This record gives sequence, structure tokens and C-alpha cells, in this order.
Amino acid sequence: MNKELRWFDYISININWFAITTRGQVLTPLIVPLLVQQFVGEANKGTYLGNMRLWALMVALLTQALIGLISDRTTSRFGRRRPFIFIGAFLEVIVFILIGFSAELEGITGYWILFGLYILSMISANISHAATQGFIPDLVPDEKKGLASGIKALLELPIPLIFVAFVIAGMIEQNKLWGALFVLMAIMLISMAITMFAPEEPLHEKPKKIDWVPFIRLILMTGIFTIVILGSGWAVKQTLLIINPLPENLAQLIGGLAGLIGMGIAILIGVHISLRVSLKNETLDHKSFKWWVINRLTFLVAANNLAGFMVFFLQDKFPEYAGSAAAGPATKIMMFVGIFILIFALPSGWLADKIGKKALSSIAAILTGIGAGIIIFAPEITGLIYIGGAVAGAGVGMFYSANWALGTGIVPKNQAGQFLGLSNLAGAGAGAIGAYIGGPIGDSQGYVILMSIYGLLALLSMFALLGIRSKN
Repeated sequence: MNKELRWFDYISININWFAITTRGQVLTPLIVPLLVQQFVGEANKGTYLGNMRLWALMVALLTQALIGLISDRTTSRFGRRRPFIFIGAFLEVIVFILIGFSAELEGITGYWILFGLYILSMISANISHAATQGFIPDLVPDEKKGLASGIKALLELPIPLIFVAFVIAGMIEQNKLWGALFVLMAIMLISMAITMFAPEEPLHEKPKKIDWVPFIRLILMTGIFTIVILGSGWAVKQTLLIINPLPENLAQLIGGLAGLIGMGIAILIGVHISLRVSLKNETLDHKSFKWWVINRLTFLVAANNLAGFMVFFLQDKFPEYAGSAAAGPATKIMMFVGIFILIFALPSGWLADKIGKKALSSIAAILTGIGAGIIIFAPEITGLIYIGGAVAGAGVGMFYSANWALGTGIVPKNQAGQFLGLSNLAGAGAGAIGAYIGGPIGDSQGYVILMSIYGLLALLSMFALLGIRSKN
């Protein structure tokens, strides 16, 4: 890309992040949990939600990798990325309309239709996501990448979270599902339309032949990881059945420990086997990388699922926020989390160089655990619970900067793309492990116990840092 970028170009290549994040912050933590609750009832809502998120996230992981591979080699006269963003947006709008109609259904039929629609939504969103993330590497010169990434961060984090908190959450809280969906559809289409003005040119040279081996390995790795999660989840469910007759306090203690151990086993075994499949014998030569992935996955299981089950937690702890009434406070908590992620992510890269990346990753884990504890033990929904969100957000913001800097410093320089690409295992695996194993725990032992597990996992992620050999 030799053409000089105009100020508008920095918006057009990044505006789709606003749509993608807004969609994620409305659909996953608000609309889908409330519809699942409506279809299956109170007793099994977490279990059914966890099952849905497991399969959706695995599909998302594969879709993003596949579209990234294809779009790299697309020779359309409209560019490499824009056709996929166009397709993804229109597919998403169709799915939103179908989700609106599905809300009129009842029982398990409604759940399974929603299950299919959520999978389709993840496919369409990740078609768009995979293409959008190619814009900055494709179009922005090195000396301007910092500026472009800063605009991306604004459009990807605080602006969508503030918008959802003050515009869409109120609609969902008042059971105006169609209103929320129409706003989402408008955002998807407007953002896509602006993106069509991105200064992308067609790929002129003949693309290289696609090497399908890495993608086939990813399919195999994803399949094995899914089997490990299913196995751990089955063991936890059996434990919950056995302890059901015990006194409530004892059952909660044992159930919480079972969940913590089950998630820990899924993380350790899942990462070890998956990396062996992907890297073959190289895993033995890169123990630090393996422990980095374990550290990242453990932390993200906590961070991602604290948000994913926030609505159910508030309903469980504060009975006055039953049903959709929990959408408003849940969104405001996550808004504080998002804003403080941004505030602390920006200076944390500099701070990591000063005090050490492992040290700052440990501080991040402690802050996130403390923030989770404040949210869990807050006696009512007042300023204290939002302070907890801010503290957790500060920890997550630190972690994103320090942990990624740590990872880029330990991977082989000549294979950085291959190794860092495997970090997607942590991103998708975090939601899958935390939701699939955690959902039944929330249903049987309560969501306070489940959120406590996530808080402990944030703290326990520090111990994986001991396996990483790094100067700082």
C-alpha cells in the first residue's frame, strides 16, 4: 500500500470493530442468556448456555482461521477483505431477524433453533472479523500503525461498551428485543457501508497456492481440545450428581472444588495435547511457550466468563433483578470493566518493560481476583460493585499488554506467526471451558460459587508464570 492515508481512512478501516464488539456485548452476555433462560427455565439455564457457547466458540475458531486463509489470496476487484465484510454483515442481519422471531417460540424447540442461529451468528461475525483484522497490516504503513491501532482500540472497547450501556441495555431491560435487534442491524449495515470506502486495492499478483496443512492441524487440534473439555465437563457433572444429597454448604464446597479442578485439568491437558498435535515434537523444546499459553488460557477463562455469566449471577444474588431487569446493571458493570481495560492497557506496555512482564502479569492476576471478589461480596448493586468492575478491568487491561509482550518475547523469531497464532486456542478455549464446565455448577450450586471459581482461576494463573523462562 503506497497511497497516503487520509484521516477518514483510519475510520473506514476500523469502524467495523465497533460493530463486531457491539454485537458481541449485546448477543453473548445479554440476549442469548435471557432467551436460553426463557426456553429451558431456571434449573438448567447455565448448562444449556454452556453447551451452546462451547460449540459456537469452536466453530468461530475454525471460521476465523479459514476466512483469514482465503481472504489473504482473494483476487476480487473489490479487494481482499471488503467482500467478506459485506457478506458477513448481511448474513448477520438475517440471523438477527431470525433470532427476533425465535423469541416467540417455547421450550426445548426454541432452544435448539436458537442454538443453530447462534452458530450461524458466530460464523457470520467471524467472517467479518477475520477480514477486518487484515486491514491494518495490509493498508497502514509501519510509522502509522500505532495511530491506527489506537483508533482501533477506541472503537473496539470503550465506545461500544458505553453505547451498549446507555442505548441498548435499556431496551433489553424493558423487554424490547426487536428494538435492540434493529439497532444492532443498523450498526452492522452502517459500519459495513463505511468500511466499503476503505482504500483497499485488488490483489494484482497471482496468490500462492493455499497450504491446507496448518488448517487441517487446527481442525485436529480443535477436535482434541473439544473432547478434553467434554470429558472434564462430564466428570464434573457426575460429581455434582453424587453430592446433590449432601448438606448445602458441604455440597457447595465440594462442587466448587470439583469445578475448579475440572477446569484446571481441561486447561492443562487440553493445552499440552493440542500443542503436541500442532507443534509435534517441538513442544518439548518450547516449554516456556506452553506455560505461557496455560497462563493466558487460565486467566481468560476467568475474565471472559465473569462477563458471560454476569446476568445470571445478578439474578441469583439479587432477587429484585429477576429476568431482563439484570441486563442494565450487568452492562454497566462491564462498561466500567471495559473503560478501565483501555485506561490501563495503554501504559501497561511501558510499565511491563520497567518492572518486568511476568511481574506485571502477576499484579494483573491479583487485581482481577480482587475485583471479582468485590463484585461477588458486594451486598447490593451500588457504587461498590462498579468499583469491583473497575478494579477487575484494570487487571485485565494490564494482563492484555504485559502477557502479550511476554509471549512475543519467548516465541522463536522465525516462527512467531505460527506460534502466536496458536494463542487463539486461549481465546476460544477460555469461553468454552468456563461456560461448558461452569454452567452446570451455577445451576446446581449457585452463581456466587461459579463466579468465585473464576476469581480463583485469575489468581491461580500466576503459578503458570513459574514455568516460563524469561529475563523479565
